[in-house]
Amino acid sequence: MRRVTFEVVASDGAARCGRLTTAHGVVETPVFMPVGTRGAVKSLAPDDLRAAGAQLVLANTYHLFLRPGHELIRTLGGLHRFMGWDGPLLTDSGGFQVWSLAKLRRITEEGVEFRSPIDGTSHFLSPELAIEIQRALGADVIHPLDECLAYPATHEVAARSLELTLRWAARSKAAHDVASGQALFGILQGGTYEDLRRRAVSATVALGFDGYAIGGMAVGEPKPAMYDLTGLVAGLLPAGVPRYLMGVGKPEDLVEAVARGVDMFDCVLPTRNARNGQCFTAEGPLTLKQARYAKDASPLDPECACYACRTFSRAYLRHLFMSDELLAYRLLSLHNVHFFLRLVREMRAAIAERAFDPFKARFFARYAVLSVDVSRRSRR
Repeated sequence: MRRVTFEVVASDGAARCGRLTTAHGVVETPVFMPVGTRGAVKSLAPDDLRAAGAQLVLANTYHLFLRPGHELIRTLGGLHRFMGWDGPLLTDSGGFQVWSLAKLRRITEEGVEFRSPIDGTSHFLSPELAIEIQRALGADVIHPLDECLAYPATHEVAARSLELTLRWAARSKAAHDVASGQALFGILQGGTYEDLRRRAVSATVALGFDGYAIGGMAVGEPKPAMYDLTGLVAGLLPAGVPRYLMGVGKPEDLVEAVARGVDMFDCVLPTRNARNGQCFTAEGPLTLKQARYAKDASPLDPECACYACRTFSRAYLRHLFMSDELLAYRLLSLHNVHFFLRLVREMRAAIAERAFDPFKARFFARYAVLSVDVSRRSRR
């Protein structure tokens, strides 16, 4: 299998454009990954994703392990064939789900024992098994099992958790089959403590991974702390490898993180918020449940070329949503995915033209950031 490679092709300050080459295609960065947790981006088909310009899709190791099972997917030709997506795939390790299911799991040195939220059956996930599951799935980019902490956490708790993540990272790297052609990214934890984040970078980079994912962000910490730590970690990482900010985020977060040198993002917001009636536009989020849109004949976003914006009015889309018509979820999800993919495409162009700062200024001059989000925060 062809080895995954990465090169930086342009930069403007800390912001940069890169090219991630995989066996299933080339990914231009900065890139946003639509989240296909269980092998599907909710309400959207692979051809919808291709038409929107998606380059890389994320799927979740934990959920696919529970249902339908990695061995079944392996038998049926791997996740690409199983879900009908022939582009690059990335899988996360399940560490975030371990964090989010605190009442159903027990963490030990060997791994995580947990009960399935589907049927209550008991399972055990070790660093080695997480790698084996992802090998069976056949993703182009995979990750080691890690522990993601809740916020806030004391320095002592965060330090202990980081050391466990580092030991699991070493075991994962030992279990990784380089001949598979899959790129293995290390995950950087450490909570909100600068010294622990520095320790995470030095120790993880010393193990030698193909890329690095900044984990444990957007779990309740203040935005300035997230931005500062992201900038710190990105600046400490080697220049010639991809940098992935896991589970982030909102449009403003993407712009701020790209300005700090991040290359890759994923988040459920485009599809989750669509299911709550919220759409992203160049002027900021728009919540269709509001009565002022009941007679609004304009498109969701006049600057968007997606099918929903080309064809339907805000009034009609609001009608679908208020009537619980399933078409509403598909159309709003399609628009939101288009918006996120257009945003990173515009950032790539601005970096290539060495005009990222003016782009950022224009973005924030128009984009109204909401203090309250309609969705419940989750990466999955």
